[in-house]
Amino acid sequence: MPAYSEVPSMMRAAVYRGESLVTVEEVETPRIGPGEILIRVEACGVCHTDLKKVEYNLLPPPRIYGHETAGVVALVGSAVTEYKPGDRVIVFHHIPCRDCFYCQRKLYAQCPVYKKVGVTAGFEPAGGGFSQYVRVMNWIVQGGIERIPDGVSFEQASFVEPLNTCLKAVHTANPAPGDVALVIGQGPIGLLFTMLRADRGVRVIATDTIASRLALSKECGAEAGFHPLTSNIEAELKARTEGRGADLVFVATAAKGLVEQAVAVSRPGAKICLFAQTSDKERIELSGASLCVGERTLFGSYSASVDLQKESAALVFGNRLPIARLISHRMPLARIGEAFHLATHPTEESLKVIVECNQ
Repeated sequence: MPAYSEVPSMMRAAVYRGESLVTVEEVETPRIGPGEILIRVEACGVCHTDLKKVEYNLLPPPRIYGHETAGVVALVGSAVTEYKPGDRVIVFHHIPCRDCFYCQRKLYAQCPVYKKVGVTAGFEPAGGGFSQYVRVMNWIVQGGIERIPDGVSFEQASFVEPLNTCLKAVHTANPAPGDVALVIGQGPIGLLFTMLRADRGVRVIATDTIASRLALSKECGAEAGFHPLTSNIEAELKARTEGRGADLVFVATAAKGLVEQAVAVSRPGAKICLFAQTSDKERIELSGASLCVGERTLFGSYSASVDLQKESAALVFGNRLPIARLISHRMPLARIGEAFHLATHPTEESLKVIVECNQ
């Protein structure tokens, strides 16, 4: 079994205590079993999925969130042969069984095993990345870890999981070169969508209410960027598509009326991806004819695909996409409250916030 004398018995972690409260506390460092590993967390990205869970108290406390995790293997269980202490890795917190009804149809996020979180820093497993160490359970060790090559920073490596989620939606949409895609929202996720579309020869039109993000969208491959409240998005799209409208729309942010707008600015037969619509409280009102007579496809895409794990890692590690441009702030674990607030209330200067958990 591992030598726990080399790892501190206590560690710092950002613990969700309910009522939207997260506090940095001393907790026991997780202990691992024979088929498990312990990772010292070096970087963990702040994701809006976790922010929603905290803000709206979606799951009972206590929990330690954070799932865009990159770090160094600190300990390995006696049955682990593929990894050793010192390995630089990223970890996915969900891995499907690959055998059930949903896995056979490649709907991995609906798999009962996938819904079990396999990475924890203590309490009910919730990703655990906002801590100094995380325990990775055996089924994740077997299929949910990717090594970070030399020369790739931990903060850049932490994008493998979020990029995977975007790549999954792109594969589902199956765009053709020359298609015109509207990406609504140019936060970190929207900009990843913009990069991926442009990388595949798709003409991207971006919208956002923050000017600096629109400017960056053009650096990431967008043909044009518009403020949705001061521009006529439908007219701009029709001008670029011989009057038809967008071939594809990716709704990469959540606000009232965005899905309705996506349908209105798309052409008959368009594909519309709902990516950020994760709240049960959100309601969408559409005419049946806009989908039926217009032959539009409205589809959701949620979480990552194990089939795209290697491809997403290669895209991040190979520097094919300007991912480092998305990082605006790096904060130590002690400033997790500030990191969450900045991610929830973006400014002209803010974009992706990375928590450096052992700083």
